[in-house]
Amino acid sequence: MSTDWEALIPKPRSYFLRVRCPDCGNEQLVYSNPTNIVKCNICKTTLAKPTGGKAKINGEITAIME
Repeated sequence: MSTDWEALIPKPRSYFLRVRCPDCGNEQLVYSNPTNIVKCNICKTTLAKPTGGKAKINGEITAIME
């Protein structure tokens, strides 16, 4: 029966990412489909840019939070 429920309930297409800043090494959570530019809280480097869908990530993705 669990497979029937999985077919009825759609899985989300977006998620949160843990991204490491390429300049200072700070890690922070970034939404996969942002509507605004996301900057590092420490050094203000751009971490993610919106593209109308998935983000253009400028740092290293260290984890995916599903």
